[in-house]
Amino acid sequence: YLGQNFAHAQNIRFQDREGQFQFAHTTSWGVSTRLVGGVIMTHGDDDGLKVPPQIAPHQIVIVPMLRETPEDEALLAYCAKIRTALIDSSAFGEPLRVLIDKKAGKPGPKRWGWVKKGAPIILEIGGRDAAGEQVTMLRRDALYAEDGKLDNQAMHWESFVGQAPALLDQIQTLMFCSAKARLDAQVRSDVTDMAGLKAHFDGSKYPGWVAVDWCRPTGEALDKVVEQLKALKLTIRNTPENSAPAGTSCFFTGEPAVERVLLARAY
Repeated sequence: YLGQNFAHAQNIRFQDREGQFQFAHTTSWGVSTRLVGGVIMTHGDDDGLKVPPQIAPHQIVIVPMLRETPEDEALLAYCAKIRTALIDSSAFGEPLRVLIDKKAGKPGPKRWGWVKKGAPIILEIGGRDAAGEQVTMLRRDALYAEDGKLDNQAMHWESFVGQAPALLDQIQTLMFCSAKARLDAQVRSDVTDMAGLKAHFDGSKYPGWVAVDWCRPTGEALDKVVEQLKALKLTIRNTPENSAPAGTSCFFTGEPAVERVLLARAY
């Protein structure tokens, strides 16, 4: 939320109910497109998107194996029964978001379409599944078994409905932990001088970030820091939330440190 600061700077105004011009209250649109891009880059893989259940438009997608025969009606009724039971449950404080994909097409391409879109759980249901009151489940975060084949799991539909909320919560946790571990592995905290900083960024194909303590200098001291970083094509990219210095002195000046910042190279 940017308040009216940006509106004053750019003269963004609107006419209110009384006919008077007022400066608009604005937000940063970067939250929309940049966060979507961040999700894709963080969780996507060679098979497409992989969307965390908490933000997935459809947490569970039911793909009936339609044959364009009279039996399709009974199969769709079975899928609808499962969806009704699922949406009575909740995850992350909200009812489950469940879609039945009724569009025409072969089951295989439809299933892979949802894999590419990143649906957390895909249920593929055919006539035999319905006759046996089964579902065949595929988890987007764990597509493959050890033999390299799709890890399809068959179970009774009521068993799946009962465990679905906990399963979505587990997927959310595992995806977060995996992303956090990958992030942490890309942050170095053992660089102690400018020579080491230069060596790291010049010698690494994917250098990530370097975390250093600093004293938040001002004036000429800050100008000197900027010049040092500019010479290495680096900038301070981020101050982690609730950041506290790990050491006692500023990486750049030797003065008492007040916080920890992340240095990186923008491309």
